[in-house]
Amino acid sequence: MNNIMLQDLLNKLKEYNPDEVEIVKKAYEYADTLHKGQMRQSGEPYISHPLNVAYILADMHADKDTVCAGLLHDTLEDTNITKEDIAHDFNQNIANLVDGVTKLSKMNFSTKQDQNYANTRKIITGITEDVRIIIIKLADRLHNMRTLEFKSEFKQKENALETMEIFVPLAYYIGAYRIKSELEDLSLQYLKPDMYKKIEERKIKIEEISNSCLKEMLYKIETLLKDRNIPNEIKVRTKNIYGIYKRLNEGHKLSDIHDLLSLKIMVDEIENCYLTLGLIHQEYHPINDKFKDYICNPKTNMYRSLHTTVFGPDDRLVQTQIRTFDMDKVASFGLTAYWDEQKGKARDVMQENLKQRFQFFKSLTEINSMFGDNQQFVNQVKSELFADRVYVYTTKGDIIELPKGATAIDFAYKIHTDIGNTMVGVFVNDEYVPVDYVLQNKDRVRIVTDDLSFGPRDDWEEKAHTSYAKKKIRDFNKK
Repeated sequence: MNNIMLQDLLNKLKEYNPDEVEIVKKAYEYADTLHKGQMRQSGEPYISHPLNVAYILADMHADKDTVCAGLLHDTLEDTNITKEDIAHDFNQNIANLVDGVTKLSKMNFSTKQDQNYANTRKIITGITEDVRIIIIKLADRLHNMRTLEFKSEFKQKENALETMEIFVPLAYYIGAYRIKSELEDLSLQYLKPDMYKKIEERKIKIEEISNSCLKEMLYKIETLLKDRNIPNEIKVRTKNIYGIYKRLNEGHKLSDIHDLLSLKIMVDEIENCYLTLGLIHQEYHPINDKFKDYICNPKTNMYRSLHTTVFGPDDRLVQTQIRTFDMDKVASFGLTAYWDEQKGKARDVMQENLKQRFQFFKSLTEINSMFGDNQQFVNQVKSELFADRVYVYTTKGDIIELPKGATAIDFAYKIHTDIGNTMVGVFVNDEYVPVDYVLQNKDRVRIVTDDLSFGPRDDWEEKAHTSYAKKKIRDFNKK
């Protein structure tokens, strides 16, 4: 839907929050007046952009402050209104959100590059103030990427690269998979247009060939669940184009990609997830090493689901993802799913959840406090948080997320400063290894500590990979 009208937005609001129609209408008229006469490069009146951003937010059932901020998100930057005006005419919350997504003005910087680094830092750290700032920014970026064809080729590539480097990881971290997948595909379309077309054509072919096999499975599984009175809904899903591109790039053949086709099976409660799993395995042979239980072991962005890849009809590999309806909401929308569940309290619940349960939040806060320089901060975030990750297990089976290249030293400090400071040995997968052993995916790590140890050695600081570990070692050695 590119020609979104005000009425579409208001209709969307009526679906989940009819009381908020008036204030959103007011915000629209306010923004419309302020942007009068401004045009987008597509030739449309400028207001079409904030309107689309607000619609993307309302589609996630965002609260009124967020939708209003979506409508007003460019007013501080492009018109002569102030933050105080918005607070006075609406409320302080909306003013803070709009301010949170507004670029810092050129006047404070000597070069364009300095301004860029400062803005990137502002976006990334916005999440520590209010996660909704990031969500508005993601909606803004999504609409800009959808309408990128009107920009110069240089601008298209520049935007696509920034999207992949900054916005895709942010969407992943808050669990907003739908936005993440669309941003990845839109970026690839501009960064590698030929590759994109080629994969798209192959993907459509595979969908056509596999159609009857998936339909047959879907019908069979539906019948099995119906016979046992398990409420369910099943959807067919093909991996997104960027996801396929990434796997091919790692050297896999198309036929090796086991989750190219998947059936998403939603049921009412957790025990029925496991029951469904058993029924599917009785019917279709599973591939043992492709089974994952993210219900007992959620991903670090709270994604929960059972994954099993089975041999479907015609010897096709099909991944089935089994989860409850609630888990599915979180799987598609991440933290933003709370807008539906918590209504008025959503923002506080999201913020609290981020602090308590999302591992990257702590690392981000740490990096933010360590680097005064914006360029160093952005580079550190890219290399430590936005680069590839490894996931390792504690002896209790908890999953710890670390950047690729992290060592046992980083692991110890991630668990607890005292464990790092008193570490005297490390076992990985029951084998004794040196403390600077570089961790691999799925390693099981056990740290041996001794309260009488001399503390971290001086050379540990070089051997550590994460800012947090380096800082703690430095602090200890200062003492």
